[in-house]
Amino acid sequence: MLDNGAKWKDLPAEFRSKSTVHRWFARWVADGVFERLLQSAGRLVETRGGYRLYECFIDATFSKAKGGGDGVGATRVGKGVKIMVLVDARGLPVAVDTAPAGPHESKLVQRLFNFMLTQQAPPRVIGDKAYDCDELDAELAEQGVELIAPHRANRKPENVTQDRRPLQRYRRRWTAERSIAWIQNFRRLCIRWEKSTKLFQGCLQLACTFLLLRPVFGLASSKYAVGD
Repeated sequence: MLDNGAKWKDLPAEFRSKSTVHRWFARWVADGVFERLLQSAGRLVETRGGYRLYECFIDATFSKAKGGGDGVGATRVGKGVKIMVLVDARGLPVAVDTAPAGPHESKLVQRLFNFMLTQQAPPRVIGDKAYDCDELDAELAEQGVELIAPHRANRKPENVTQDRRPLQRYRRRWTAERSIAWIQNFRRLCIRWEKSTKLFQGCLQLACTFLLLRPVFGLASSKYAVGD
């Protein structure tokens, strides 16, 4: 279901009742099973030296909420949720979260830092113009994190805060876009059919667990494999 976005009623007959499968899935989500799996996968990658935290990239993608439910925000293109991701220099997830689509992305960054998969915080975070925010810049600086983001066109010259040399790192921001493409390969995450935010987060956490474990076990032939 996670991989191809199938409906509960389309599960193979050997899984028995769709209600039973959904009930167990909801129970595992409520018990924090998928959250602990993701955290354990992150610790495994970290202990094996798989993370490249010298520069991390942040981005978000939009998923329409076809089934409605809680935690949904309205936008010009309809109701939905945002999937926020923070990835390392290889594109491995360092933090993931979902939020209503309404709030601006710069207001959702701290939530990612509240759910880090690594013990060590990244020294710098790189994002696009959506993260050009003095308040966010100061907030991350207090945590010892440098924010690198191009200035918006309406910023006055006397208020420029970014230096040209750090901004050269922005050229590699495609790393975050590639990671989002990996996440969207799990078709269940392209559209939120679950009415519960927790259930949708369970799907996201399971998908990111796969992305973290594949390079650990050397599954280089997989379409979700991560390379240096």
